Parts: sequence; structure tokens; C-alpha cells
Amino acid sequence: MILQRIYWLINSAVVMVIVVTVVLVLLRFIANLADLNPFGWAARTIRRITDPLILPVRRPLVRAGVDPKYAPLVTILITIFLGWCLLQFVGSATGILDGMIRSIAARAIVPFIGFVMYGLLSFYTLLIFARVICSWVSVSYSKRWMRFLVNATEPLLGPLRRMLPIMGGFDFSPIIAWLILEIMKQAVFATLIR
Repeated sequence: MILQRIYWLINSAVVMVIVVTVVLVLLRFIANLADLNPFGWAARTIRRITDPLILPVRRPLVRAGVDPKYAPLVTILITIFLGWCLLQFVGSATGILDGMIRSIAARAIVPFIGFVMYGLLSFYTLLIFARVICSWVSVSYSKRWMRFLVNATEPLLGPLRRMLPIMGGFDFSPIIAWLILEIMKQAVFATLIR
């Protein structure tokens, strides 16, 4: 019961953040279309609020040769996508915790081990996903948490990267790693949890 309440609270908070972000970015887009005085109170306030959302997206777009006027749209899409991913993760985490609690209550050690393994594989998948996202937005490797992501995911991604050629500047090793982890999760679910 408490897990359902926590899930509902987190779910509501994530949806609220998505809605507020989309509304703010749309407000900036409308202000740009309305051609407000850039030095007026309304335009400065909107820019001050939305710049932390849009500028991290604008820089990679400019480096990629994409017109920066699309940064608000890309920001909205990224916000929705990351929010959806977070909701999936929270749903999975609460399901795993619920399964672990039920296994302990039923004194079933094999399903408990299965839920722990499933949770660890899910967490590792999340680390790979976070590393991919951070590489897209060019997070510096000098940051401690980025070094952690690289050190944690390189044992799987490194050998896959050496086996797979990089085609068109695109590294397919995270996709193959995700497929391997999904197969392992399904195997754990089918053998230990059921």
C-alpha cells in the first residue's frame, strides 16, 4: 500500500514537471513569435526561466549544424521522453520492491533472489542509458559521476565496441548491450521469479 502511494506521488511529480516544462517552453516560443521587446519585463523573465532548459539543448544542436530555432521543440521532446523513461523506471523499481517484499513475506528465497537480480540488471540498463544521454549532451568526463558511469558500463560496452564497427559515427554497442541485458532480465524472470 505504501509503495503504491510513493509510486503515485512520484508519478504525479514527474507528470507535473513535464507539464510545467512544456508550458514554459511553449510560452517562450509564443513570446518569440509575438516579437516582444527583448528588454521588456515579460521577455526577460521568460528567458531567465527557460534558458536553463533550452541552452543545454541549443549548444549540441548548433554543433551538429541544426538551426537553433528548433531548440524549444527538441527541449519539449526530450522532456517528454526523459519523463516517460523516468516513469518506466519508477514503475519497474516499485514492482521489483513489491516483489521482494512479497517474497520475504512468503519466505520464498528463489523469487527474492530473482527480484534482486532483475533489479540489478535494470539498474545496469539505466546506467548505460544515462551514459548514452550524457554523451549526447557532451557531459565532461572530468565530472565524478560521469567517470562512475564510464567505469561501471565500460566492462560491457568496451568489448562490444571492439566487436562492432562504428558506422556513420554511430556506436551500436549500447543497443546491443541493452538487448543482452533485456534477454538476461527475461531469463531471470522466466526461471527465478515465476
